[in-house]
Amino acid sequence: MEEMREAGQGRTVLVLGAGGFIAGFIIAALRTHGWRVIRGVRRPERDGDTRICDLSDDTTDWRAVVAGVDVVVNAAGILRESGQQRFEAIHDGAPFALAQACVDLGVRRFVQVSALGRPEDGEFVASKHRFDEALLRLPLSAVVLRPSVVYSTRGSYGGTSLLRAMAALPGVLALPGRGDWPLQPLSAEDLGELVARAATGSATGVFEVAGPAPVMLGEYLHRWRHWLRVGPAVTLQVPVWLVSAAAWLGERCGVGPLGETMWKMLQRGNVASSDASVRLHEAFGMVPRALDDVLVSEPSQVQDRWHARLYWLGPLLRVAVAALFLLSAFSGLLAPVATIESLVRDSVLSAWHPVAMARLAAVLDLALGAWLLTGRAPRIATASMIVPVLVYTLVFGSLLPQSWLEPLGGMAKNLVVLPALAVLWVLGDRR
Repeated sequence: MEEMREAGQGRTVLVLGAGGFIAGFIIAALRTHGWRVIRGVRRPERDGDTRICDLSDDTTDWRAVVAGVDVVVNAAGILRESGQQRFEAIHDGAPFALAQACVDLGVRRFVQVSALGRPEDGEFVASKHRFDEALLRLPLSAVVLRPSVVYSTRGSYGGTSLLRAMAALPGVLALPGRGDWPLQPLSAEDLGELVARAATGSATGVFEVAGPAPVMLGEYLHRWRHWLRVGPAVTLQVPVWLVSAAAWLGERCGVGPLGETMWKMLQRGNVASSDASVRLHEAFGMVPRALDDVLVSEPSQVQDRWHARLYWLGPLLRVAVAALFLLSAFSGLLAPVATIESLVRDSVLSAWHPVAMARLAAVLDLALGAWLLTGRAPRIATASMIVPVLVYTLVFGSLLPQSWLEPLGGMAKNLVVLPALAVLWVLGDRR
């Protein structure tokens, strides 16, 4: 074991997709093994060893990117296409150009983190597998790891966040259908260790990476619920057609982790071949731990329950805040002139063109509410909402002190709106 820990000493590894959930665990394992890690990122960062590796930019000079690198680990990927982020480029075209640059410069090893599934499940899997096959045909020492569902007790991402949230619903355990589709989950920590061992090893070919035995989806959710310590629940079977409709909608709206490819993979069952564990042990000297062993070794904390339960509340709060701003906008645009003027009568605000101010504020509220609903740059949108609400509260609350005592609490409600916006800003940093 100590030999493996020292295997990376004096060597440099480039990790693509370094900002992703899985890559974080891979980088941690590589550093434990003594590697100097260069993080491949899409945008410049101030701290640490980084190189710009934008897989959507077909002008990238990949020879310059891999110069001085001993091993490349590709953990980059997208769950669905958007803008310039296309499966063909991110999963196939750019990685092949990268691998070809590795051949040209004599990079010793290439580790590809792919996906367990079938090409017919969707282009997410098909594009990754196309590159897997092309990579293994190159004159390059390369290994492909195809993981099943990846989870961690120290965080979650995408579909695993969704599954945790389903497990943590108060009083109810929602199951798609009967929940009898098999998964073979593995921890992100174990995947990181396997990648680190693959970087120092010599095994080549495709390896399916999964836990030691399949777990039905329903049982998987039950075990996470027990780990989260959220109490007993009534099982609610959600009709398959309804989940299919949600997957169809998510695919076309680009919202949430549930899409048609993930749904197909789940229904078919995401499990490895019967000899997968034996092959992993022979090649890398380890196999992923069982789900129960991992959960027992890492007890949950209150923050884990917060995250699982806030998963649903975050979007609800976003819609509620957007609706509040839109209603405020319509109110300001449609309010009669006499009503607006009566609100500021006998105050210094009466000389500030109150009608024009009300209309401008309404237009601003309309723009901010619509922006928040789009889901684009949610933290910037939320911060942009905090500023006018804070200014309004300070200015009007000082110059119109009677507004604090309005029967329905118009001004007083801002004492709740401001912290709600602050919570929404925090929740904007989500995966």
